[in-house]
Amino acid sequence: MSVITRFAPSPTGRLHIGSVRTALFSWLYARHHNGKFLLRIEDTDQARSTPEATALILNSMEWLGLTPDEPPIFQSARTKKYRAVADRLVADGKAYHCECTPERLGNLRMDQQRAGMKPKYDLHCRDLNVKASLDVPTVIRFKNPTAGEVVVDDLVQGRVVYQNSELDDLIIIRSNGLPTYNFSVVVDEIEMGVTHVIRGDDHLNNTPRQINLFHALNEKLPQFGHVPLILTQSGRKVSKREDALSVLDYRDRGYLPEAVLNFLVRLGWSHGDQEIFTVSEMIQLFDVASINRSPASQDDKKLEWINHQHMTTGDPSRILTLAEQFFLEHGIDVHIAGPSLSDVFEVQKSRAKTLVEFSDKSKYFYQDLDGYDEAAAAKHLTSESSALLKQLISRLSELSEWTAAAIHGVFKDVVASNEVSFGALAQPVRVALTGGTVSPGIDVTVELMGRDETLERLENARRWIGRKDNS
Repeated sequence: MSVITRFAPSPTGRLHIGSVRTALFSWLYARHHNGKFLLRIEDTDQARSTPEATALILNSMEWLGLTPDEPPIFQSARTKKYRAVADRLVADGKAYHCECTPERLGNLRMDQQRAGMKPKYDLHCRDLNVKASLDVPTVIRFKNPTAGEVVVDDLVQGRVVYQNSELDDLIIIRSNGLPTYNFSVVVDEIEMGVTHVIRGDDHLNNTPRQINLFHALNEKLPQFGHVPLILTQSGRKVSKREDALSVLDYRDRGYLPEAVLNFLVRLGWSHGDQEIFTVSEMIQLFDVASINRSPASQDDKKLEWINHQHMTTGDPSRILTLAEQFFLEHGIDVHIAGPSLSDVFEVQKSRAKTLVEFSDKSKYFYQDLDGYDEAAAAKHLTSESSALLKQLISRLSELSEWTAAAIHGVFKDVVASNEVSFGALAQPVRVALTGGTVSPGIDVTVELMGRDETLERLENARRWIGRKDNS
């Protein structure tokens, strides 16, 4: 049997990490078994589904590389199919039309709650043979078995048993003709040939109702795996509205897609003590049986650490292609002027946890300074350092070989001849070149900055000191 999994988001808001983790688990399971991964957009909620949210889902999946093996299926295009299946159930005596009004159902619920009972439909129309009518709105309800039990042999949660007496005759087609969630997903799983349904454990209580629908349609059950939810670091369930960032927010914050996948796969799944995984390793090693039954905790510091590991070990050319957009947000085209971005990345990658941080810490190589950090300039750009900078300018302008080693030798000579510490020269130079006090090694920074740009910025710093001293 070929494995077929699916991801089925609703386009009603941001696609957050909890949803994407289930997509990742489904994608990995399919890839591990050389099967198919499909995408279904559950957009029957016309009031809340939006084209913008659909585009966000598709763009997020593309950015992460979780590409489906077939074009996505949209539930909104399948309403006739759902109605046809529901009508077949009615014809087979497995479903029925119900004309109970919202007022009657509301009163029924209140009476049951006052009596301390679990609210459920009282089967009022089950045997009345109500006919569909244009004059009286009806819904279609499924005739759920009234006795026996439903057993869910869950791939993650283990054996879970439900009593049919606790379930009611759920609505499968609303009065407006649209299907309900539990019905439409069963029809879709059958038509798509889904063999394994991996989803959040908030859907576990829906599973017995869906299993009964599969049986009524005489179809084989998929295997179910219900993944624990993700909690905040304080132990609270992640709120889609309040806590969860859109997946593309992580992109915009400078995280690598493979790092986000690595972070998500470790939220509830493990392979020994290994923390860092390539995508190919995830595919090779993933096993649903290794998913923890306990909720996972979101930890943004862990994501930063994982992203840093991927930045330092990943393919530099690919990472730099992603990084260029963050320089463009600063108005910088790294191909026009300045050092090779790959050379800059090589010396900066150990200092940056994200692509945003890398671009922020490296932009001074590619654009003119618009000033100096006030505290740094007050401390390091002084009349004493001006004299040192003058000597350094003279020596660097005569340097025949512009390499970090040769530059370092010039720094040592100037420091020794003036009997000052290395920092007494390096820090003023660093402020002059970068505007602040943090950079890679000063000799490497000078080499990357280039002869002409270095000499110009050192002269600018001396002029700035002169203006300050004369003011």
